[in-house]
Amino acid sequence: MKRLLAIALLITLPGWAQAATGEEDAAFAAAREAYAKNDRAALARAMANLGDSVLAPWARYFQLSLQLRDARNPSDAGVAEFVERETGTWLGEKMRGEWLKWLVEQQDWERAREQFSRLQRPDAEAVCRGLEARLRLGEAGAAKDAAVILSAPQPLATSCLPPLARLSETRELPAGLLWERLFRQWAGGRLKEAKLLASWLPASEAPAPRELENIAEHPAQALVKLADSGKSGALADSGKSGALAALAILRMARAEPHVAAARWQEIEAGQPAELRGLVWGRLALAAALAHQPEAGDWFARAEKLGARFDEEQHAWRVRASLRAGDWPAVLRAIAALPETLAAQPEWLYWRARALAALGRPEDAQTLYRQIAGQPHFYGILASEALGQRPSLPPRPAPPTVEERRAAETHPVLARALALIRAELRTDGVREWNWALAGMNDRQLLAAADFARRSDVIDRAINTAERTQTEHDFALRYPTPFFERVAPRVREVDLDPAWVYGLMRQESRFILDAKSSAGAKGLMQLMPATAKWVAKKIGLASYHPGRVTDMDTNVTLGTNYLRMVMDNLDGHPVLATAAYNAGPGRARKWRAETPLEGAIYAETIPFNETRDYVKKVMANAVHYAMLMGLPAPALTQRLGTIRPRGFADDSAGNLP
Repeated sequence: MKRLLAIALLITLPGWAQAATGEEDAAFAAAREAYAKNDRAALARAMANLGDSVLAPWARYFQLSLQLRDARNPSDAGVAEFVERETGTWLGEKMRGEWLKWLVEQQDWERAREQFSRLQRPDAEAVCRGLEARLRLGEAGAAKDAAVILSAPQPLATSCLPPLARLSETRELPAGLLWERLFRQWAGGRLKEAKLLASWLPASEAPAPRELENIAEHPAQALVKLADSGKSGALADSGKSGALAALAILRMARAEPHVAAARWQEIEAGQPAELRGLVWGRLALAAALAHQPEAGDWFARAEKLGARFDEEQHAWRVRASLRAGDWPAVLRAIAALPETLAAQPEWLYWRARALAALGRPEDAQTLYRQIAGQPHFYGILASEALGQRPSLPPRPAPPTVEERRAAETHPVLARALALIRAELRTDGVREWNWALAGMNDRQLLAAADFARRSDVIDRAINTAERTQTEHDFALRYPTPFFERVAPRVREVDLDPAWVYGLMRQESRFILDAKSSAGAKGLMQLMPATAKWVAKKIGLASYHPGRVTDMDTNVTLGTNYLRMVMDNLDGHPVLATAAYNAGPGRARKWRAETPLEGAIYAETIPFNETRDYVKKVMANAVHYAMLMGLPAPALTQRLGTIRPRGFADDSAGNLP
């Protein structure tokens, strides 16, 4: 009866009261505090006060987690029943992951393997714990899976280190694979992992730790020492010395690709083709990221030497060709992409552009049609290339009373909102997202509407974006706080569609959003930038504690956007890039000659900023339509970026 009463309250109470009562909030806060202090007695009292609250399962999780970590008498009693009850939820997955970790620590390999097999979406740590259990049990194929982990681009999880170290001791890790990953991590500046990989190499090949330190700190000097002065600067041998020299070259290339390439040309003779191709492939990537024109030639040289490119190198080979305006090279580079990569919208679009530029318009239109009408950056551009203007899809019927009630009484959705209310946003978001699995469009729209009415706008957006056939763009692209934001936007004469597109990407309209870098509020202002803008516009009442105040945040953010626009040729693409990565970088990424805005966006070296610019510019198109504003084509919004050096003097002071 108490449970039914709680559900009834969830249906009838407005807003946040749907998620939890004040008493439940207090009881759950006490449970969290007891968990943090490892106070099991206080936790038990808080659980009694929670009763059948939607958050009671989380308090039980706290209890079981402390039980597993008990220093004197660790136990997994009750864990099996809990994970079975919570199967299919984020909470159940989280508990099972902790249980797996505990079982590995207990060296209970059979049960560890079983629990790993029952994880629905194992993360990297869980995958390697499962690997260790399988290796310990002598499972066939486990060593091959370790090779797959080494081939992946992600940094190695901590739990991967023990099983991989053990495989290295038994020489079950191919030395070639270790070297390949070592070079990749070294070139990317991930030296700690690279040094660890070196320690797993056979003794005859492994560089000494001090050698690697010297190369990392003084690569040019290390090359001199490696060279055999009696052979006109050639390397003393083509084995270990060649590998060490390659590491020195890759280290130099991070700052000076040209210098590194010239030095490699002097010493590469006599080295194996595989090593030469690997180095040229990494030099090409460094040059492409630095927007240097030699990148294309260096990629071609690496290819001739048989180099195997990873996905990042493949993508930047295309981008280097785009930057050079070499459409035949664009087509060749896209043709060389792995199948899964080639099917992504950006490469379908650029392949179509290359075909059109090379006099094959019908083939280009066939590719444009594959992505036209999709709401992302390249779907919009493809539509425009076909002569179509973007339009809003028909708005679906609002959720029925029954659909709304089903969303409001969904126990995990309610629990997710309660977690967000309790300032456990990360876990609340994960609970919410897991609850959406298997929902049809009508259920998703009802859940999105529930999130909107509960003022959890980011979940409304995320949920509405998952629909397959019925799309509600008012939920996907909401305009909260419009009556307070619009006056600030008008004061500085900015496009409200663009500003909302940027805010959506910055914070998903979470008022107290805070990034890992320290940016805060709706418009994600860094403290130093906020202080600088406040002083610049004469906001005398400003102090750092007000940066998350909505009116203050929007006032400072829109004024900063105006300053950036004025100092970067009035170009929204440059201003968008500058807002995310800084004005200096946005200027630096221009070319020596005028550059198409879409190519500028695609060739931004920072993954985050590249994705950010595309999404903000696409968002602006949708917001303009929803606001009933004049909607210039995305192609028009992107325009042309003027050459490097244009209006640089006036842009030097912006933070």
